[in-house]
Amino acid sequence: MSEVRGVVVAHGNLARCLVETTESISGVVGVLLPISNTGCSPDVLAARIRDAVGPGEALVFVDLASGSCAHAARIVGAEGVGAPVVSGVSLPMLLDFVFHRDLGSAELARRAVEKGHAGTVAYLADDSS
Repeated sequence: MSEVRGVVVAHGNLARCLVETTESISGVVGVLLPISNTGCSPDVLAARIRDAVGPGEALVFVDLASGSCAHAARIVGAEGVGAPVVSGVSLPMLLDFVFHRDLGSAELARRAVEKGHAGTVAYLADDSS
């Protein structure tokens, strides 16, 4: 099985920053492609995602479950191009992804959700209420 491509779609500079930080921490460079929605119509954003996904398997990470990034990504995913969409992108998700790209996109999507949940913790100074 070939390695799954990762596409990160987010508002403003968030995608670029997440990708750069993931590369810096992991040392794995060039496997995630950042896409910003800045200045894009819905059609242009979907076209950029479609081009980034390309042939073969890919996983698309978006920042919010609703909004232009998720909407465009779900349109592309519905076209049958083999690109599940995971919302709420985070460093734990992306770090796990870059080290497990030999898994299928569906398995990677499930892992991403698990890693995202596991990476969300509240540290309370006083939990005696």
